[in-house]
Amino acid sequence: MHQTNKSTERELYLQKRERMRIHHYPLKAGITRTSEFEKKGLATHAVNVGTKCSQGCLYCNTGAVLRMHQSFRDCGEDPFACGYAIVDPSTPKRVARDAKRARKRGLVQLCTRTDGWAPGTREYRLGRRCLKAILLERGWTVRILSKSDGIADSFRLIERHRERVLVGVSITAPLRHEAAIQVLEPHATPIIDRMLVMLEAAGRGLRTYAMFCPLLPGIADSQASLDRLIEFAVKCRAEEIFAEPANPRGPGLRLCQEALEQRGFLAEAKAIAAIRQRPHWSRYVVKLVSRTQRAVRKHSDISKLRFLLYPSGLSAEGRARIERDDAGVVWLRKREASLSAIPDAVSCTSPRVERH
Repeated sequence: MHQTNKSTERELYLQKRERMRIHHYPLKAGITRTSEFEKKGLATHAVNVGTKCSQGCLYCNTGAVLRMHQSFRDCGEDPFACGYAIVDPSTPKRVARDAKRARKRGLVQLCTRTDGWAPGTREYRLGRRCLKAILLERGWTVRILSKSDGIADSFRLIERHRERVLVGVSITAPLRHEAAIQVLEPHATPIIDRMLVMLEAAGRGLRTYAMFCPLLPGIADSQASLDRLIEFAVKCRAEEIFAEPANPRGPGLRLCQEALEQRGFLAEAKAIAAIRQRPHWSRYVVKLVSRTQRAVRKHSDISKLRFLLYPSGLSAEGRARIERDDAGVVWLRKREASLSAIPDAVSCTSPRVERH
C-alpha cells in the first residue's frame, strides 16, 4: 500500500497545502526569553509566528502545551487537529521592536513552537522577515529550525551574516522510511528535500546543526537508521547533533498509531502502540540512548551529541542504566505546561484558504 511513486506523493503534498485553512490572530510577543530551550542548549530567546503550525505533525506536543490559549477558541479550532494554521502576519514588526530594545541579547531560536517557514507562513515570508529583523541588530545570533526546504530562500541573507546563524532542518527518519513519515508529517517538506537543503547549506559554507527529533520506534530507532542519520549529519558538517525520543505527552502517539494503521504501516503502528505503555517507553529510551551514542562515536564526536531527555517517564532501572554512560545526554526536568510563551491577544479574523 505504501509503494506510492514519488511524483504522486509530491502531488498529494501540494494538494494538501492548497486546502490549508489559515487564521490570522494578533499576538503581543516578539522575542521572548526561553528557560526551557536554554536548558536544552538550543537558545536563550525564542520567536514564534503564531500558535498553530501548519506542518500538522501528528506527534507534536504543542497542542498539549497551548491547548488553553484563547486563539483556538476564537478561531473555532481543535488544538490537536491538523489542516489549519494560526499565524500573526505582523510578527516581524514586533520582532524588530524587541531586537532593538533588548539590552541583554543572545541566541534566538526561530522558531520554538511554530515553524516560521511552514506553508501557512509563506505568503508573508514570516521566517525570512523575522530573521532579517533580528540580524539588523548587533549582539544577536539565530538558530533556525524548520521542516521546510523554504529556508533556502534565506540563504543569501544568511551568507551575509554567516557567523551569526545556525541552520537546522528537522529530519525525523532516514530516506527508506520517508513514506511513513509523510503520513505523520502531512504538510512538511518531504525528507529528501529537507536533506538536500541541508547539504546546500553546508555546500555554501553556512554553519549547520543536526536535529533528529523525535526518533520514533519502528521508524528511526534501529541501529542502522541511526547510523545513516549520523553519517548524514557528518556530511552536513553539523556543529551539534540534537536527538530526542518520542514524547508520550498528549494524544500524539495515539494519533500516530491510528494514522499509520489506516495507511497500512502496521509494523510501525505496532511499535508506536507499544511505547504508549510506560515500561515499554522506558526500555525504548534506554536502547535509543545507547544506539545513538554508538552511532555518534562511530561516525562523529560524542562531544557533539545533545540527547534531550526528560527522565520522569523512565523506570528506576532504566534511569540507572543510562546514568552509567550518559555521554551526550542532556538531563531535563519534567516539562511544565506554560501558556506564557505566547501571550493572549484580542481577536481572530475569518479563516481563508491559502493559495500557492
